[in-house]
Amino acid sequence: MYDERLKKDEDITLEDIINKYSKYLHTVILNQSGNKLQTEDIEEIIADTFFIFWKNREKFDKTREIKFYLSGITKNLMKERFRKLQIDYNLEDYENMLLDKISIGKIYEDLEIQKTIEKELEKLSLQDKQIFILFYYNSKKIKEIANQLEISEFIVKSRLYRTRKKLKKELERQGYSYGE
Repeated sequence: MYDERLKKDEDITLEDIINKYSKYLHTVILNQSGNKLQTEDIEEIIADTFFIFWKNREKFDKTREIKFYLSGITKNLMKERFRKLQIDYNLEDYENMLLDKISIGKIYEDLEIQKTIEKELEKLSLQDKQIFILFYYNSKKIKEIANQLEISEFIVKSRLYRTRKKLKKELERQGYSYGE
């Protein structure tokens, strides 16, 4: 109705547009913001959307639907508001949120454990180191390792056991726990 009247250059008041699209824009904001905005912020964005639309109504492409034009303005205003509030808007930015759930201390501890393991691996014989890497880093099965290195499965198992025991002892000496 409003789109048709606008296309025909009939008189439409700002009040008509506000009455028709306020609830729609409120829904757009709620869906896009994930409840991160205060009620006052939402009302301000909606008011600013209508102000910007009305100020630029002469430039509006009348072949487009008003609601899409209004939602575009609203989304741009939301991005601006999020920047002011220092809230990340892009979904790509949330990929790193997992790091927030893990304490920095835990990350540091894991890195220290990894360094210790690497140092201890350097002290091993070439074959023990190969077996450990093939099993833990390359996810090879004991049988595959035995075939690849042309040794018995028993030797693979016993060397893994001894290597784990050495690593556990060293990690515990440094104050870390290491499960077998």
